[in-house]
Parts: sequence; structure tokens; C-alpha cells
Amino acid sequence: MTVTREPRLDEPPPETTAAGRGGGGRDGADFDQLYHAHFRSLTVQLTAYCGDLSQAQDLVQEAFCRAFARWSKVSRYDDPVAWVRRVAWNLASSRWRRLRTAQSFLRRQREEHVPGPGPDRVALDAALAQLPPNHRRAVVLHYLADLSVSQIATQEDVAEGTVKSWLHRGRAALATQLAATSEVNHRD
Repeated sequence: MTVTREPRLDEPPPETTAAGRGGGGRDGADFDQLYHAHFRSLTVQLTAYCGDLSQAQDLVQEAFCRAFARWSKVSRYDDPVAWVRRVAWNLASSRWRRLRTAQSFLRRQREEHVPGPGPDRVALDAALAQLPPNHRRAVVLHYLADLSVSQIATQEDVAEGTVKSWLHRGRAALATQLAATSEVNHRD
């Protein structure tokens, strides 16, 4: 049975040791010294910035991996640790930007909560549903879509007088149904 434990703040993750990556040679030794000397301090700095030890370790680890990939160039800098620190901070900043962008996107995707229809809207919908289809279309197109009688006549391919008749009958039926609904609601 193998027991695993969380790495301490002052020790690098196991996969980054020279034995873990098969390193060696003079350049590898310089990198190992830099890594072991500064991993902890950089992790402490990033932990203070991020507020999360494991995230800070990941960021510092990634910065060191990038330094190792460019070690022939980075090792010639006056202060290679400053380069690693800047990369780690840039990675942290990029992560914050990605998270902020993702959160903004998610906020825009959320549906806004709209309260349900009120009793008047429910009564109107129920009354409209009881109208004959042509009367209902005429009332909806005229009063909700703001179409004129002539526009409705053109759309429905009927005479304007027919549309006026549908509107008159539709309004009369709605008035009767809504009055009956109103009387029922006032009795309760």
C-alpha cells in the first residue's frame, strides 16, 4: 500500500527533481540550484497573490518549466530568477483575465428571472384563446402588433370590412369574457 502526501511548501513537486526528468550535466545542475533555491520563495509570493497554495505551486512550476525549455538563453540573463518570477506573475494575471472573461460570458448567458404573468394577463390569454382564430388574429395584429386595418386585410387576404367585422366581434367577445372573469374575481 502506497501512502501519498501533499508536498510541503518548501519542497518542489516530485516530478521536477533531476532524477524525475533525467537531467544532468552542467546546465542542468545550474537549473537545479536555481530551482531549489527559489521555488519556495516564488511559491510564497504567488500564494499571497492568488490565495491558493496549489495554484501558486502550479504557476511557479509552469514558469520553471518554461525557463528549463529556454535554459540556454535564460541562464545568460543577469537575473534568471527575475525572468521566472515575471513569467509566473504573467501566468497568474492571464489566469485571472481568463476567469474574469469566463464569468462575464456566463453572466451574459444566464436567463434573467422574469416574474410570471399577473392575473390580468392570465385572464386576457384565456379570453383570447376562446375567440375564433380569425377574430383572435385580427385582435392580436391590431392591438399588439399595431397593424392597421388595411395591413391586416392585406396580410389575411380579405376585405377591410371583414377585418373591421372581426375586430368588432373580437372586442365584444373579449369584453363579455373579461367582465365575467372580473365578476368571479370580485366575489372571491
